[in-house]
Amino acid sequence: MFDLWRSGFIRRPLADVVDRPPRPDEIVWLPDVGPYAYLADPFAIQRDGGLTVFVEAFDYHLRRGRIRFYRYDADDRLVDQGLALSEPWHLSYPTLIQDGDALYMLPEGYKSGGLILYRCVRFPDQWQAVARLGEAAAIDPTVVRHDGRWWLFYALAGPDDRAMRELHAAWAETLTGPWTPHPGNPVMRGLDVSRPGGTAFVQDGAVHLPVQDCAAAYGVAINLLRIDALSPRTFAASTVRRFEPGDLSPGFSDGLHTLSGLGGVTCIDVKAERRSAVEPWLKASFKLRRLLGVNGPRGRRATGAVAYPEMFTASPGRKED
Repeated sequence: MFDLWRSGFIRRPLADVVDRPPRPDEIVWLPDVGPYAYLADPFAIQRDGGLTVFVEAFDYHLRRGRIRFYRYDADDRLVDQGLALSEPWHLSYPTLIQDGDALYMLPEGYKSGGLILYRCVRFPDQWQAVARLGEAAAIDPTVVRHDGRWWLFYALAGPDDRAMRELHAAWAETLTGPWTPHPGNPVMRGLDVSRPGGTAFVQDGAVHLPVQDCAAAYGVAINLLRIDALSPRTFAASTVRRFEPGDLSPGFSDGLHTLSGLGGVTCIDVKAERRSAVEPWLKASFKLRRLLGVNGPRGRRATGAVAYPEMFTASPGRKED
């Protein structure tokens, strides 16, 4: 059994999609990339007269995600695509962050051993590593600015599905840090409310955070948390909405694990669980390639990705997670 994901966008703001869930006829789906590959974790931005969607591009032959971009015109026609970011380690979840005139990407790359922030130096295909946000190898890092602070929500790898059952938080005065882990970490526990799944946003004065429901399986649905108390010492949240794949895309009704939005565009992805006689061959082929040191086609590396300043500090008297 292996998962295939399909990503798409809706030309409505995230807050509007939260109130009125998407209809199948309004979703623009990204291109099919083949039977043993997928596009997942979509994040989009309207810029330079077009709409650009950044996604994790994963191929089961290589088993290492890279970040690709797909650019659409005002009539939702695909006009350009290409590689945005590649590293020696797996990349996914290309969160986009606007801070003043600067655009940043904060992709998941926990197999690198940390969390790296990239600044856009040429849109959409050149990104420069500018900071390493500490030693915590954050999974699905999600950033939002609220009440004069930056907040980071994330999961951590570990045994017994830790990445799906613990939600962690940290805060900082500036995007590049230093970041302070919340003293209540993990601030939430549970397979249905812990792993971030899209863009955090502020509505009616409260931060809202999409999280994945992984109780039955990975990425079955999105639960939307309203964070009722959020400060360097307090945290409380409750579930206010739920989003399931339903019939949004025929054959892809086994999961939905991203709900992201920026400006007037919202992105989602849906999952299909597949069985194939080719699956054992794909695994054997991957192991052989790894044994031979063949990592597949080389992609565009981030510039400046050699050394990063330490930006993540633990709270006084508390051991960093």
